[in-house]
Amino acid sequence: MEQNKEMTASESLQLITETLNNSRKDILRSNAKYYMIWGVLLTCFSLAIYLLWKSTGHAYWNLLWFAMPLVGFPLAKWIGSKEDAVRSENVISRITRGIWLTFCIFSCSVALFSILYSFINTSPIGAIAVGTSLSGQIILLFGMAETITGVALKNWIIKNAGVVTGIGGLALYYGIGLYEEQMLLFTFAGIVLFITGILVKRQNR
Repeated sequence: MEQNKEMTASESLQLITETLNNSRKDILRSNAKYYMIWGVLLTCFSLAIYLLWKSTGHAYWNLLWFAMPLVGFPLAKWIGSKEDAVRSENVISRITRGIWLTFCIFSCSVALFSILYSFINTSPIGAIAVGTSLSGQIILLFGMAETITGVALKNWIIKNAGVVTGIGGLALYYGIGLYEEQMLLFTFAGIVLFITGILVKRQNR
C-alpha cells in the first residue's frame, strides 16, 4: 500500500512537471512571434521619434509612444493564430502576463511622476534632469521584466536578452547623451527583442 502511494505521488509529480514544461514550450513557441512584432514596432517608433525630435528640436514627439500600443495590440491579435486564442490558461501564462503587466504599471507610473514633477518643479535644470532620467529607468525596468520572464520560462535566451537590454541599455544611457539620443536606447531594446524572438522560434520549432 505504501509503495503504491509513493508511486502515485511520484507519478503525480512527474505529470505536473511534464505539464509545466509543455506549457513553457507552448508559451515560448507562441511568444516568439510577439517578441518579433513588438521588437519591430519598438525599433520603428523609437527611430521615428528620434529623427523627428532631432530635426525639429521638440521633445513633444514623444507623444507618439502612445500610438504604439494602438498599432501593436490589434496587429498582434491579427497575427496571432487560432491556437493562441484557444490555448488554456495555466500558472506559467499567468506569471508571464503578470510580469509584463507589472512592468507596464511601473513604467507608466515613473513616466507620470516625471511629467508631473517637470510641471511643478520651479527649477528648469531639475525638470530637465528628471525628464532625461526617464529613459534610463524604463530601459532598466524593461530588462528586468524580460530577465524575470526568462527565469519563469526557464529559457536562457530570454534571460540573457533581458540582461543585455537592462544593463547594456543603462550603460548606453550614460554614454550616448541626454536629449533625442536617448531614443536610441529603445531602438537598441527593439533590436534585441526582435533577435530574441528569432532565436526562441528556432529553438522551439
